[in-house]
Amino acid sequence: MAITKVLITVKTYPSLSAKYGELVCTAGFLEDGTWIRLYPIPFRNLKYGEKYKKYQWIELDIVKNDKDFRPESFRPATINTPITLLDTINTKGNWYERKQIALNNVHKDIKSLIAEAHNKEICTSLAVFKPTKVLDFKIEKVSSEWDKKKIDQLKALNDQGNLFEMEELSFEVVEKLPYKFSYVIEDENGVSSTMMIEDWEIGQLYRNTLAAAEGNEAIAVQKVKEKYFDYFALKRDLYLYLGTTKAFHYRSKNPFMIIGTFTPDIEIQTSLF
Repeated sequence: MAITKVLITVKTYPSLSAKYGELVCTAGFLEDGTWIRLYPIPFRNLKYGEKYKKYQWIELDIVKNDKDFRPESFRPATINTPITLLDTINTKGNWYERKQIALNNVHKDIKSLIAEAHNKEICTSLAVFKPTKVLDFKIEKVSSEWDKKKIDQLKALNDQGNLFEMEELSFEVVEKLPYKFSYVIEDENGVSSTMMIEDWEIGQLYRNTLAAAEGNEAIAVQKVKEKYFDYFALKRDLYLYLGTTKAFHYRSKNPFMIIGTFTPDIEIQTSLF
């Protein structure tokens, strides 16, 4: 596709790759409103002038990711491909400009969306979903440590001076989240689903509130629930950005996880009569 303009709407919490190190899955929209996934991107090791924000247009040289069968999946031409930062879309007019791009194709039927994902002729792996209800917000304690084998592989790469081909970088990875957060949602047909939330913002919210609470995890998870359930789910017009993982796209009964939220104000419909 060569030089391509992308509106960033999704950054997932960093994961570890034995080949590339710490990576962020980025997704967004092309100018024609279609979804695109960019992976791999070593976000925290990008130059200062290349670190994009959500709802910012960027330009970069991309090619189809030939190791990923999902049609929306592309990658930078090289691991060092430069990224040009362009305009950011603001929230004026109750997210008016953002809505024009993000809400062109909103799914409300979870079974229909999953069928699209499992259909190899369509293979939908990124979508905007509007839940009819958010029934619950689940918090599950998980391991706070990354897989030791993967960490050892990354340290070995770093010692060889190969990590991202940047010898001057010290070896450091983002802290693993010790909790898994999920929404329990209901679609327009009353079908309920539990989906894990994997976006960057929920991870940063947990880490920031944990620091403010001087390490008190109970306070930190309560603050996360207050924002994502009490505020986003109950007081905002909540839409969900959904994405699949390559490994479980065809294997999982429901391959989608939540990779971002879209939360304008609820618009009150008034009658002229």
